[in-house]
Amino acid sequence: MVGVPERKAQLEARLKALEEKLFDISAELDSHQSRDWEELAVERETDEVLEGEGRAGKAEMAAIRAALTRVEEGSYGECVQCGDDIAEARLDLLPFTPLCADCARKLSR
Repeated sequence: MVGVPERKAQLEARLKALEEKLFDISAELDSHQSRDWEELAVERETDEVLEGEGRAGKAEMAAIRAALTRVEEGSYGECVQCGDDIAEARLDLLPFTPLCADCARKLSR
């Protein structure tokens, strides 16, 4: 069983890694300035992939920050919907999840 301090450290490490990745994505997007049409087309395709990764990274960062807020409030590991404990196995897979598996299933219907 992983304790809250270990989960907090895991969340903070992931947040830092995402911040670095988003910085790299931003720098890569800014570097694309080709004047050649073919190269520009390839760069644009790459930009779309990078932008998608950036959006996904920002969404994950928001979820991590919300989880860190729950850590500070003492409610981490409790489902924000029903108040039940979130299973350890679920937290192992999604340490930032705000929902237990039952509530997540209900919301996805």
